[in-house]
Amino acid sequence: MNTSKINISVVVPFLNEEESIPELVSWIERVMTANQFSYEIIMIDDGSTDSSWKIVREISQKNPAVKGIKFRRNYGKSAALNVGFHAVKGEVVITMDADMQDSPDEIPELYKMITEDGYDLVSGWKKKRYDPISKTIPTKFFNAATRKISGIQLHDFNCGLKAYRQEVVKSIEVYNEMHRYIPVIAKWAGFRNIAEKVVQHRARKYGSTKFGGISRFINGFLDLLTIFFVSKFGKRPMHFFGVWGTIMFMFGFLGAFYIGMEKIYLVYSGDTVPRNITDQPLFFLCLVALIVGSQMFLAGFIGEMISRNASERNEYGITQKIGWDD
Repeated sequence: MNTSKINISVVVPFLNEEESIPELVSWIERVMTANQFSYEIIMIDDGSTDSSWKIVREISQKNPAVKGIKFRRNYGKSAALNVGFHAVKGEVVITMDADMQDSPDEIPELYKMITEDGYDLVSGWKKKRYDPISKTIPTKFFNAATRKISGIQLHDFNCGLKAYRQEVVKSIEVYNEMHRYIPVIAKWAGFRNIAEKVVQHRARKYGSTKFGGISRFINGFLDLLTIFFVSKFGKRPMHFFGVWGTIMFMFGFLGAFYIGMEKIYLVYSGDTVPRNITDQPLFFLCLVALIVGSQMFLAGFIGEMISRNASERNEYGITQKIGWDD
């Protein structure tokens, strides 16, 4: 194997997958050897409580291409992928789940689509799924919503099997539950050459699903809104908060000015006894608009200051590493 250049980095986040890890790694190794790829397999232990990490350590001792990173606790799939992306050295980066539902046999074609066809990112599409209906129906809803908001015509944004040019994963940041929206993040980072490939989806062979229920989709929807806002205004929050704050402040100011001038006119005209300013509903609307407008403007100003002095967001507790010399 040519160690001077790594063709493929395979990033595999996992949580309590002691039964599937040996078989998955062995399968990846066979595919790499058969296609004469130089490679590395980066296993990210997201706080497993079984013997998964012990198994990764044993495999790494036999095959130096297998590396591992162990989190102190469970941070989530996005955190695992983000740390893995920072560690990769391969020309092409492949991500897949550790539950054996993604097939490593897809790797050669994914590699070809990146290196020969020139795509920045290729997302798998599990056209035929083996998931329960409680998972597939919400998934269809969020895929449709994501297509509408992002303009990216993918059928399966959350497929764990994806391929990237190294430049893509080094240019993006993944946190919270945003791993399912990586194509969206990549597009808004300037990588627009995105494709889709129908991939095999296998029934789970070992263990149980780590599917998080309805809260997973609620959090996912909130993260989609976050991505949309950050992509548009993350570097210029004043353009959002400042504009709306100014509009609301001006509405409040002009309304208050009108009420004040009306009061003065009625007092000096003597035509009628003017009512108190505070008796008018418009007065309270103007007061609220002035307060909210000022707060939004200040929020935009503070956001500008923070965005210009922001430090790294993703810092995770890592207890052990396997396979690195440094």
